[in-house]
Amino acid sequence: MNEEQITELEVKQEKKAEKTRVGILYIYTTKNNTILNLTDMAGNTLSRSSGGQSTKQSRLKSSPTIAMFAAKKIAEDAKENDIKELYVRIKAQTGSDSPGSASHAIIKSLSRDDFKIISIMETTKNPRGGPKKAGGRRGRRV
Repeated sequence: MNEEQITELEVKQEKKAEKTRVGILYIYTTKNNTILNLTDMAGNTLSRSSGGQSTKQSRLKSSPTIAMFAAKKIAEDAKENDIKELYVRIKAQTGSDSPGSASHAIIKSLSRDDFKIISIMETTKNPRGGPKKAGGRRGRRV
């Protein structure tokens, strides 16, 4: 083997070593809290964090600043597991207008930490009619 073939083999081995894993980040935002769940592609949970774990004050659990702290914990655990690329699934409470500013802060924080975000999908459910309203057919009579 000449030197060119040896260097080609070394380059191929380095590329195999650089192979990274892909993960799925589930973000669940409510008015009161933000919950993050990092899984691998098979759905096995690798890390979990929430706004409530990052602060003691109840009113701050859903704020974007605290969500960034929770995202940093998730980022550290993802780097330990060699995850560099993420699919992001955002879910808010059923019937809410938007997932809120905390989810945007999380995505921004992860992109700053050199994670490649492959896709962002919002999986919030829409109410379709729901249970029957109280009052009957003719409404509430006063």
